[in-house]
Amino acid sequence: MTSDIIISGMEFYARHGCFAEEKVIGTRFRVDLKLSTSVLEAAQHDDLSKTVNYQAVYKEVKVIMSEPVNILETLAYKILQMITDKFSSVVHAEVTVYKLNPSIGGKVDSVSVTSRF
Repeated sequence: MTSDIIISGMEFYARHGCFAEEKVIGTRFRVDLKLSTSVLEAAQHDDLSKTVNYQAVYKEVKVIMSEPVNILETLAYKILQMITDKFSSVVHAEVTVYKLNPSIGGKVDSVSVTSRF
């Protein structure tokens, strides 16, 4: 039995961006993560240790989001790499990283990058 564990709306304040002012002022980011994994044993035994602990995933994403990078693509890559390195039961993952209220010369709610494996 494969299921999707979805962690949506993780918000972080960070200093990602290519421009100097982005690295000084910072802005808000949102991360949505979808993880596909087998949950049969966890469900049968009601055992958190047999599935992906989404609190542990959140803590790892938080660390990645605290380390400034230039582009959203790098954040998405680092998050997916962390999933493959630390959560081996995940068979597919999809992450979307949103930069909220980006400074691109006009009113825009967000820009985002979605990556998957």
